[in-house]
Amino acid sequence: MQPLTSAMTTLRKSLLAALKSFLRGRSFLQALLAFWISPNAFKEHHANGKRVYPSRTIEDFLEEAEKLFLGPIDGDGLKRYSSDLKRQFRERLHSHPECMLPSFNHLLPTGKERGSYLALDVGGSTLRVALVELRGREATGKESEIVRMVSFKITPEIKKLEGMSFFDWMAARIYEVIHKDVPRQEDIIPMGLAWSFPVEQTSLGGGLLLGMGKGFLATNGLLGQDLGELIKFACKKQGLNVQLEAIVNDSSATLLSQAYVHASTRFGLILGTGTNIAVQLPVSAFSRAKYGKRPESWFESATHVIVNTELGMFGKDILPLTRWDELLNAGHPRPDFQPLEHMLSGFYLGEICRFAIIEAVETTGLLGGQLPPSLEKPYSLDTEVLSRIEGDTSPSLEAALLHWTTHHPSTTHATLADITAIRTLATFISRRSAALLAASVFSLWELRHETEAERVLATPKPTPSNDSGVVLPSPSVDEEIKDLEASTKVAFNGSVIEHYPKYLPTCQSYIDDLVSRSQYPGSVDLVPAIESSILGAAVALACATPAAV
Repeated sequence: MQPLTSAMTTLRKSLLAALKSFLRGRSFLQALLAFWISPNAFKEHHANGKRVYPSRTIEDFLEEAEKLFLGPIDGDGLKRYSSDLKRQFRERLHSHPECMLPSFNHLLPTGKERGSYLALDVGGSTLRVALVELRGREATGKESEIVRMVSFKITPEIKKLEGMSFFDWMAARIYEVIHKDVPRQEDIIPMGLAWSFPVEQTSLGGGLLLGMGKGFLATNGLLGQDLGELIKFACKKQGLNVQLEAIVNDSSATLLSQAYVHASTRFGLILGTGTNIAVQLPVSAFSRAKYGKRPESWFESATHVIVNTELGMFGKDILPLTRWDELLNAGHPRPDFQPLEHMLSGFYLGEICRFAIIEAVETTGLLGGQLPPSLEKPYSLDTEVLSRIEGDTSPSLEAALLHWTTHHPSTTHATLADITAIRTLATFISRRSAALLAASVFSLWELRHETEAERVLATPKPTPSNDSGVVLPSPSVDEEIKDLEASTKVAFNGSVIEHYPKYLPTCQSYIDDLVSRSQYPGSVDLVPAIESSILGAAVALACATPAAV
């Protein structure tokens, strides 16, 4: 009993120390974190009325942080992780109702689609209505153009519009933009829609409305109703005969927008506040149950399908977590729901760094041992602040210091050494994110190789077509294999991959390294997709309709 009694006594003393620390002005989170890292640290914080810091140096802390963040992805670590991730992708081709979701879109553009198309992009804060001109892939540099686009802010008041009132507001904005382009009211106006909210698609241009979240009340009384019919009904009140022909999400739109320009585009990647990847895979790669209810005619016409991976939901039990990742997960309202999202996306990178900074303040005396009050609040360290700090490469880090003190003022002024340490932490976190994203792309690229090879093997052999009895090769299969061996384009969009300093070249470098060690031939290139939501919706519409608007 003596060891147990001693342990309980130690715990009581430590918790009392944490409480005293809390009463001295430190946040309970700081006190508890410091106890978890080093219970003895509390004995050293005050001596003769003066604060005394633990003996650990910031250099020691950063050395450990580098090992924790980057050690698991060095050497063969990233390749091993990508193999584990590919296994998870494979498993969920046949199971799990919330990821690896085959869409209704099985057509990639030929590059020959031409005409003017009406495209809508409905996001969390903006409605955009555009007329898009598609000129064909041979019009190099001018393949597609947004001829006219008007953006409308979705204010908090508009978010509160209930039921049809929101769709009526949308229809009125559509009318404002295009009514002069419609000579006769009875003319059917095909439309493509990039919809940034959950929808249960029932066809390429139809889907059942699900909860929108983000403060929207539009679904009140309309849950389960067809999105296309709601928009059609609202537009009819404006004298517009609109027909929704194609619905796409952001990652699918990104893929389609660049597939129109680059024929070898097979991926659409989003990395901003959140993350996702769309990929084209063979229909045969999935169990039939994953397709839900869809007409047999769809399967007769589709050989491949654009897949919404919901990438952020992968990674459970295989990701190399640090103690700061575990703190983030423990405080998340849905722990383990999106493990990979937590380590990739802009919404979480700053929070991981905040936890590391709190520990460094407590154990090394970073920032004078005083955490800025603003950083006591969860998610108070914006990834954009880290981006600005990493972007300052000057010896003085003057811009980084100014940006830090502006956003997180404190009675103890940050020094050059403080900002240098914070910048170093930020580089560890962003580099790890870029490496894990590269592994995600690489794993899906290998999976595509494997599933294509399986499809070819399962394809019935053609009968001999000459007197010698020799089976002539199938041109379509030969072309598909040749395409696989060439360069594959990954269209990307999003604030982190577009604007975070050195993120894009770092990610591409990791991809190149992984591909160079793969058994499969070819290369994988990241290419930007500007205005991908609008252009992708227009391309999806062009693929679905033989004639232009």
